[in-house]
Amino acid sequence: MNNQPLDELRAKIDLVNKEILDAVNKRQSYIAEIGDVKSKQGVHRYDPVRERDMLNKLIAVNEGPLTDQELEYTFKEIFKVGLEKQEQSKKKELLVSRKRQPENTVVTINGVEVGNGKPAFVFGPCAVESFEQTSSVADKIKSKGLNLMRGGAFKPRTSPYDFQGLGVEGLEILDKVRKGSGLGVISEIVSPLDVEVACEHIDVIQIGARNMQNFELLKAVGKTNKPVLLKRGLAATIDEFIHAAEYILAQGNPNVILCERGIRTYEKATRNTLDLSAVPILKQETHLPVMVDVTHSTGRKDIMLPCAKAALAVGADGVMAEVHPDPAVALSDSAQQMDFEEFDAFWDELKAFAAK
Repeated sequence: MNNQPLDELRAKIDLVNKEILDAVNKRQSYIAEIGDVKSKQGVHRYDPVRERDMLNKLIAVNEGPLTDQELEYTFKEIFKVGLEKQEQSKKKELLVSRKRQPENTVVTINGVEVGNGKPAFVFGPCAVESFEQTSSVADKIKSKGLNLMRGGAFKPRTSPYDFQGLGVEGLEILDKVRKGSGLGVISEIVSPLDVEVACEHIDVIQIGARNMQNFELLKAVGKTNKPVLLKRGLAATIDEFIHAAEYILAQGNPNVILCERGIRTYEKATRNTLDLSAVPILKQETHLPVMVDVTHSTGRKDIMLPCAKAALAVGADGVMAEVHPDPAVALSDSAQQMDFEEFDAFWDELKAFAAK
């Protein structure tokens, strides 16, 4: 059998393939240059009007045998590759990106370095209810040799009729407690108007799950030099979470700690679904420290300890959990807060695990 005609045609196809490859790579280099120009101009990179114009010009000179529909499909795939490469380039440019800053960011709070390879621990009540209640928890935390405490002064709740926190009074109580105990204090605010007063009274500003995409609040805390604990939103993707942190860094504040606190899924066995896979992904994609809140993610005291161990096992830089002197009478989330006896058992075992 004479294969010469077939071989000659295949050789021509190989040449055309090489020409297509060279053309696509050349096109990609132009796309990269366009992306750089648009980035400097601060404009959006994707332009659907421009894409449609390019397709129309190609269709106008199409002589077949590709149909117009086949041509559109083929070139849309080529366009898609260009857009994906631009997105990858954009991620490299993010201030939070590990590719931009290979070394870990370490955030120092009250002498505790978060992100230095040694786990940090934050405990405290869901809500600040009184000086006596908050002070008693602070004493318990300090007795463990710990240096950080959480406590909610502003409490965004699902129902407008639930306890919303003491507000500025709660911040003042936390300030009094931190000065008396020497603990570093973390508390949430919900409005840009409260940033200034928060900076006066607490050591770390928390942005809660419901405010992860409150962009004006993110920009406001980004204009301070106060450390920020940013919690993942109720149903936020990891990409959305990372970009929320970028809002803060873009304003000049590099002191951001990410906090995985569970996301909403169809599962009802726990309050939320703890996404432990987010921890190594965030550590890989960003240089920011990552903590895990085992209270809000599980809502169950009976599984908080193994979840805390798992968080440390996958590389979390710290664990956060809630402690209350008498959870039965707590004004918020009473069922999920540990009492002092439960906290003793929890801490003893977690401390031993962390030391391994």
